[in-house]
Amino acid sequence: MNLDFTDEDRAFRADVRTFLAEALPDDLRRKMVERRHLAKEDIVRWQRILNARGWAVPAWPVEWGGQPWTPTQRYIFQEEMALAHAPEGSPFNVNMIGPVIARFGTEEQKRRFLPRIANIDDWWCQGFSEPGAGSDLAALKTSAVRDGDDYVLNGQKIWTTQAQYADWMFALVRTDNTGKKQQGITFLLLEMKSPGITVRPIPSIDGISDLNEVFFDNVRVPVANRIGEEGRGWDYAKHLLGHERSGIARIGLSKERLAQLRQLRADLAARGMLTAAEQARLDRKLAEVAVELRALELTQLRVVAADAAGGGAAGAASILKIKGTELQQRMTELTLELAGPAGLGVPDHHGEGDGTDGWRAAAPLFYFTMRKVSIFGGSNEIQKNIIAKTMLGL
Repeated sequence: MNLDFTDEDRAFRADVRTFLAEALPDDLRRKMVERRHLAKEDIVRWQRILNARGWAVPAWPVEWGGQPWTPTQRYIFQEEMALAHAPEGSPFNVNMIGPVIARFGTEEQKRRFLPRIANIDDWWCQGFSEPGAGSDLAALKTSAVRDGDDYVLNGQKIWTTQAQYADWMFALVRTDNTGKKQQGITFLLLEMKSPGITVRPIPSIDGISDLNEVFFDNVRVPVANRIGEEGRGWDYAKHLLGHERSGIARIGLSKERLAQLRQLRADLAARGMLTAAEQARLDRKLAEVAVELRALELTQLRVVAADAAGGGAAGAASILKIKGTELQQRMTELTLELAGPAGLGVPDHHGEGDGTDGWRAAAPLFYFTMRKVSIFGGSNEIQKNIIAKTMLGL
């Protein structure tokens, strides 16, 4: 595989880098550098800046706001966004429901939803997991019974990220209990202000209540809000999850965090806060992370090359998800190690930091927040089963 970027790709990277340097607000960049929690308003503001430039949803079809970029250029854009400390936007809007509607929705659904999704005029959440159906998503029980021009929903979803903000939810529901459990699942779009929907927060280990339970009590959803055919929701969900898992690798973000770890280690050493033995141990650990990250990047580039050639790599999204999240968690552990006793305090979610050692106060929050990445999007244990089946034929 040729790993050299073309002159056109290098020019594209320079264009993206210039735009980010000029357009990214300083306060958002500072929040990202200091690992502070972004408010909904922060994400919406940046998404609309991107949308005004035409870069909010580059992977979508061009007629709905996408860009005619090559897979390599999309990879470069994602990497430069991370290296510039730019917020990622709402993955539920851009990477999940948008591509599903663009591919499987009706023309009326595309006209109605896609422009608003791209600009985050509507905030979306994902209604997949249930108390008895998380990693085994096909076991979901939330029912949708057809009643004239509506479905009537009853049941519960759990671990619903940012449902407290959401205007809309895309949900998997059961419309048929006969046959294989993957069958009889339907993909619906439902408005969160509909009567009968109750949202309850679930406090998480990082102190941020972004997780929720959502209950449905005879909620009426128009049949017009169904994606595709009744009973085909499992197929549409697999398409969505492929986008979600490959994006979870966040190689550009990991590169940025590794560079920051190296700088922090150098700063502490220069201030006499690390012994020679501690420096050597940290250097070894940082080198191990760098090697793993380079291997992950090469895997991602192989996937990019396969996409450019019109093919695909079976199981690649699961590989990227596993290794990407493992590396992200490893770097949070190294951040805590660098912070030392100063990182044992109560994390400050919204504080400004002091510009020098403010990262220490954020270290525990960063660590706790990233515990979830190996669970959501399909737990890493389940991803290993997918790899065993699709790549090894087991």
